[in-house]
Amino acid sequence: MLQFIRNFNTVIFWILTVAYFYQFIYVGVGFFTRKRHKDVPAKKLHKYAAIIAARNESSVIAQLIENLQDQKYPSDLLDVFVVADNCTDNTAQVARDAGAIVYERENKVQVGKGYALDFLFKKILSDHQEAGYEAFFVFDADNLIDENFVSEMNKLYDQGYRVATSYRNSKNYGTNWITAGYSLWFLREARYLNNPRMHLRTNCAVSGTGFMVAAQIIEKKQGWDYHLLTEDIEFSVDCAIKGELIGYCENAKVYDEQPTTFKQSWNQRLRWSKGFYQVTRHYGPSLVRGIFRNRTAMPCYDMLMTIAPATLVTLFCVIVNAFFLVIAFSEPFFFALRILRLAGQSLLFTLLNFYLLLILMGGLTLLTEWKAISAKTSEKIRYLFLFPVFIFTYIPICIVALVQKVEWKPISHSVVKSLDQVR
Repeated sequence: MLQFIRNFNTVIFWILTVAYFYQFIYVGVGFFTRKRHKDVPAKKLHKYAAIIAARNESSVIAQLIENLQDQKYPSDLLDVFVVADNCTDNTAQVARDAGAIVYERENKVQVGKGYALDFLFKKILSDHQEAGYEAFFVFDADNLIDENFVSEMNKLYDQGYRVATSYRNSKNYGTNWITAGYSLWFLREARYLNNPRMHLRTNCAVSGTGFMVAAQIIEKKQGWDYHLLTEDIEFSVDCAIKGELIGYCENAKVYDEQPTTFKQSWNQRLRWSKGFYQVTRHYGPSLVRGIFRNRTAMPCYDMLMTIAPATLVTLFCVIVNAFFLVIAFSEPFFFALRILRLAGQSLLFTLLNFYLLLILMGGLTLLTEWKAISAKTSEKIRYLFLFPVFIFTYIPICIVALVQKVEWKPISHSVVKSLDQVR
């Protein structure tokens, strides 16, 4: 039994190390590359539409619309559309008063952002065909965007990218350990995942908001046919399988509001975890097949590792070692003592290594993105050491997501800040 415990933990350690080793390469590329991607001026100013899905967002949506109207980009080449989705407040009227083109949707059966986007895209395709939109920007109602967002994204579209994501920062990093945990994770995703992917010419990943999609893609699909609980990851995975290259624009910056309470965070991340399981079930076999095709090998492997439940593998390791700790009490004293010592050491080793890895990951992100983070120095340092705790809370969330039926629930937003305050 003692040898089995040693072998089991060794095998799990090496499986995870080998599977995710490529991300250590990403870290090296992200850290040592100063100029993250080539800045090529656009030859043409293209026409776009900004898409906002909103549910009871009357307190924040006007500010985003104002941001879009203040872009350093010709106003006649950017229209703003809002879908007021199952709203019970005056979001639709606030958006109209702010200058957006608004459609209202009432559907209590097909609930979620994916359905709202599909509804709005279909309306645009049928009612605004003559507008000649070449691509769409998708935002959440609580977002703030840099005044150069559209012009920077236009450079990427002009280079031929039909899908692109942006640099995602936060409006409320310093509120508490929860908002800081979210923020560090998204900043890491920008600097140490999407940035290296862009350099290495593999697929980046769309992360919920602040992304661009070409009108050709929407027209071909006649809408938005991604309706799983994590429609953004579903879209990214589908692009990887089909060989649609997703770009990353570091200079297109979006700021969003993170949940401030653990209950809100639990509900949101429970939906994300359930959505990852859904994507794995629906697209897992196609991703595995894509790994063995030259054109899609790395994008498909990367996306498979992104949606693969590595947290569950770690949890499984913890549970097995805990099981050995329990059965040790039924063994003779001296043998039980050896089992307890070995299983306890393995359990402690797993958790400690995971904690230190997360501290390293978060610390590196904090170091390189320090100036981009709007928070006090004391908050940045204090919340770094709570970042692993935030990630550890995914363990019970992943367990519950396996067995519980999860539905899309809106997160309330109320943080109203200027760009100067969040930069």
